[in-house]
Amino acid sequence: MTNYETFEYDVLVIGAGGAGLRAAIEASAAGVTVGLVCKSLLGKAHTVMAEGGMAAAMGNVDDRDNWKVHFADTMRGGQYVNNWRMAELHAKEAPDRVHELEAWGAVFDRTKDGKILQRNFGGHRYPRLAHVGDRTGLELIRTLQDHGIHQGINVHMEYTIVTLLKDGDRVVGAFGYDRERGRFRVFRTKAIVMATGGLGRAYKITTNSWEGTGDGVSLAYHAGAELMDMEFIQFHPTGMVWPPSVKGILVTEAVRGEGGVLRNKDGKRFMFDDIPDNYKSQTSDNPEEGWRYTQGDKNAKRPPELLTRDHVARCINREVKEGRGSPHGGVFLDIAWIKEKIPNAAEHIKKKLPSMYHQFIQLANLDITKEPMEIGPTTHYAMGGIRVDGETQMSSVPGLFAAGECAAGLHGANRLGGNSLSDLIVFGKRAGEFAAKFAKENDFAALDLTQVEAAEQEALEPFGRAAAAEGPYRVQYDLQDMMQSLVGIVRREDEMVRACDEVEKLKARAAKVVVHGHREYNPGWHTALDLKHLLTCAEAITRCSLDRKESRGGHFREDFPEKDAEAAKVNTVVWKAADGSMKLRREAITEMPAELKQVIEDMK
Repeated sequence: MTNYETFEYDVLVIGAGGAGLRAAIEASAAGVTVGLVCKSLLGKAHTVMAEGGMAAAMGNVDDRDNWKVHFADTMRGGQYVNNWRMAELHAKEAPDRVHELEAWGAVFDRTKDGKILQRNFGGHRYPRLAHVGDRTGLELIRTLQDHGIHQGINVHMEYTIVTLLKDGDRVVGAFGYDRERGRFRVFRTKAIVMATGGLGRAYKITTNSWEGTGDGVSLAYHAGAELMDMEFIQFHPTGMVWPPSVKGILVTEAVRGEGGVLRNKDGKRFMFDDIPDNYKSQTSDNPEEGWRYTQGDKNAKRPPELLTRDHVARCINREVKEGRGSPHGGVFLDIAWIKEKIPNAAEHIKKKLPSMYHQFIQLANLDITKEPMEIGPTTHYAMGGIRVDGETQMSSVPGLFAAGECAAGLHGANRLGGNSLSDLIVFGKRAGEFAAKFAKENDFAALDLTQVEAAEQEALEPFGRAAAAEGPYRVQYDLQDMMQSLVGIVRREDEMVRACDEVEKLKARAAKVVVHGHREYNPGWHTALDLKHLLTCAEAITRCSLDRKESRGGHFREDFPEKDAEAAKVNTVVWKAADGSMKLRREAITEMPAELKQVIEDMK
């Protein structure tokens, strides 16, 4: 390995958001050496953009809450194709993980008697989200970083991994480069934890940062791991659509949790028009009761604005499609109206939603205490990803673990708001714990130099192409445009068949893109290498969406608008065949134990 600087760790964690940091802390605590690789600077992971809170059934605001209610809510929200064991572990372990963060210095908002305050969020029966104003993700990252720097973790900032290295079936290393100078590096390891976040950059309109290009999902797939549930993409109902300075930026669900309402161009609160049967018993049918719920009335039912994200997004889409949308293709989200209900409403909003207020004043010259926001659905979250074992978080490839958004299972067909942050800390911990255990039980393996050389050659190919060839940005833009229009919030077979053909054409174009200049500070090169990951994710999403001929959660088929009882019994799994093609099968969901079935029945 004389040609490459080589680093050696028992456990290598790829990604430094909430899941990656928590995994690194846990692995280090187990006494193994840990390396942490991140694509941007430490502290800049997309987790910092999570605003509303982390869901954990602590019962601080409503003592009726417990893990069983949280489990039932998560399964109902995921439309019962979740990995039930992950949903059970998440509901049981989330409170301990939140209290752990508190012990490590997280400064949560407080109840009058000093407990961690919890707020309402869509799909949760009781106020369950521990929060820090509307900047909870930032506090999560700050706390984990402050705690993690004392654990002996070596951090490699602004590095990109381009391939995983294997010895037989097992992963034994990773090959990448530093983004600043373009120098190649080799990481030798016994176990890898993938914690790379989402893939929203496969779409034109997304809340995801520039990092969300599906790297981890694609790297795992090309290393032989199975992917699951890739058809389930969450379109967050409230992303800004106007003005252009804030297009796509997320408006936290906490705005609705604090009393914000959705109106069409005629001023009508349209969410009362369509309340699903399985949520009618828990949802208010009048504005007054909905308002009381947001103010903590335990006897009130939640307003329909706090139904699950997939349903709210489709209702907004319906209003726009039927001509009742806002001037720029969305609807209006109004928190300013609460001045009719409480004195000093403006100060109340600034206190409860400080980041929202300051962000839109500065970026859009819009005062949310005085006027409504113009919002619409935006690509937000991938429920699918790397298929993992519910207990250990290990993928189908020995030594390769995954946690957070790049892993599949917990959320099923639709993620409940707030379950993402508690997902990171619950399964980040588990991934780190079991990766360390695997590292202790296995030795380092020899690295195959031919794999490294092949990866280097592939990474450098764009520099050697004809100067007149197409650049990577055009291919990226066309992919995003195609996915937005053909495999978006509403799907049809003819459009997705077209999308499959388009993916193949885009693959051919991506294989010929040229990059100019040299390897230092070259964003064009980074984009050219990202295309492989984006195209892999796009193909998996499209193929899985074509195969699931029903509507469920984040997957809505206009040609199959109803749920199919048989489809509720399977997950969609894809993997890379020996010939390089993507294969698909339907995997039967293991039967839930009787005691968990009873929990769901009791919570209906």
